Amino acid sequence: MGCRTMDHQARLDPPVDTVAESTSSLAAARARLLADLREHALVIGEVTLTSGRKAQYYVDAKRTILLPDAFAAIGMLIADRARAWRASAVGGVPVSAIPVACAALAAGAPGKAFIVRKERKAHGLQRWIEGPELTVGERCVIVEDVVTTGGSTIEALERVRSEGLVVAGVVSVLDRLAGGAQAIRAALGDAQAQYVALTTIDEVYPERPDR
Repeated sequence: MGCRTMDHQARLDPPVDTVAESTSSLAAARARLLADLREHALVIGEVTLTSGRKAQYYVDAKRTILLPDAFAAIGMLIADRARAWRASAVGGVPVSAIPVACAALAAGAPGKAFIVRKERKAHGLQRWIEGPELTVGERCVIVEDVVTTGGSTIEALERVRSEGLVVAGVVSVLDRLAGGAQAIRAALGDAQAQYVALTTIDEVYPERPDR
């Protein structure tokens, strides 16, 4: 009986190097994500962007996000941010944010995931935010796969705020360093709410021609 009690207590008490192990795990997760983005998401060659402009490369983050190792890495990194920001919900706009939010949920992010509609449904419950019920004042993390100008991310955070929720922060899988970070931070406007990019285009494609 005494041995079982001591063993049970040992399982309850975290080892003294838990923080160091956690930091190491997060660093490994980020390294895994970065390697997978380079290998699977980066497409070098002329493409036409949404704006109509031509570019000599493209980052299709979904080609990486939906792979098992990258999915797990993204989930771990965003779940860590959600806990640090004391958030109980993670979500964003379809379709880009859905797998990112689900990854965080699968990795143990506290609470629930949600989807921010671009248009309100004209039938049913006519909700702007789909998923489990969120309460007024609940702290949320807005997630995105790739941030360029930040437009869709800002729309999502404004919609979330209009529903009486608190945006604790924003996380993107990759930032293209095209002004989106500055726009998102301006829209957040709260020193307590942060924008974090898990990776940047400079890290994924350091030799890019438009750097």
